[in-house]
Amino acid sequence: MNIQQLKNVLLLSEKLNFTRASEELNIVQPALSRQVKQIEEEIGAVLFQRNKRNVKLTRAGEYFVKEVDKLVTQIERISKHTAYIHDGQVGEIRIGFTHSIMQTILPKILKTINEKMPGLKTILKEMNNHDQYWALQQSELDIGFATNPLVPSNLESKVFHIDNFVVILPENHPIDKSNYQDFSIFEKEEFIFPSRTDGPNYVQIVESICTDAGFKPKVIHETDSASTSFRLVEAGIGISLEPISSLRDHEFPIKSIELKDIKQKAELTMMWNQEREQEYPVLFELLKNWEVH
Repeated sequence: MNIQQLKNVLLLSEKLNFTRASEELNIVQPALSRQVKQIEEEIGAVLFQRNKRNVKLTRAGEYFVKEVDKLVTQIERISKHTAYIHDGQVGEIRIGFTHSIMQTILPKILKTINEKMPGLKTILKEMNNHDQYWALQQSELDIGFATNPLVPSNLESKVFHIDNFVVILPENHPIDKSNYQDFSIFEKEEFIFPSRTDGPNYVQIVESICTDAGFKPKVIHETDSASTSFRLVEAGIGISLEPISSLRDHEFPIKSIELKDIKQKAELTMMWNQEREQEYPVLFELLKNWEVH
């Protein structure tokens, strides 16, 4: 089997239709069927159950497709990186980030990378914590920057910056810096939080700000977008908690109170797969020794 045949199997696993898959691949259907049969004979397992109406992956096929997808991604990456080296270029790095990271440390990091490694192309993707974990482990990202991530054991991490949290309020809210005493004053409020599935550790931390103040938060909306949260607060739908850096350069008509005296902090953290260090030793040496000023 070769790489193109494996790619054909991946496409068929998405379409689950030999006719549509062969049309997209621009090959005749019998040729695709023969390729699949040859691969199945070579590995000694049936990958697809098929009849006149349906095509579906077997359990063996599900495992095969999952592993082949990672393999093809890695081979394409190796090929591209090899070509960069041949052409005298540095290559490219794929970086995932959350909103507060872009508002604080990431622009400075990117500027330094451009100065130290001018040939390195950076590809930026705004992603929640959960999606970054998956993408890093699947080699779809090289580096992730997240707030209070629950870092998987097979990834490396470094805390780059620590922020205070702020409570975000509508402009006409009766509480402000002058009359705020402690967080228990918001016991009767309705909250806007991120979704637990996309960042369970982060959500647990912001919830604990409420529970430490003696109440369970009433969450009426969930959003993983800081700007959406700001809009909802502006509309008077609820209040929210964010790292203070999320407010940098914002233009929303809202107000905030910095929570300086609570134990919970927003930890802006870099995550990476150690295997990437071998490809970009200069970059990772720079980042691992980075000190925020």
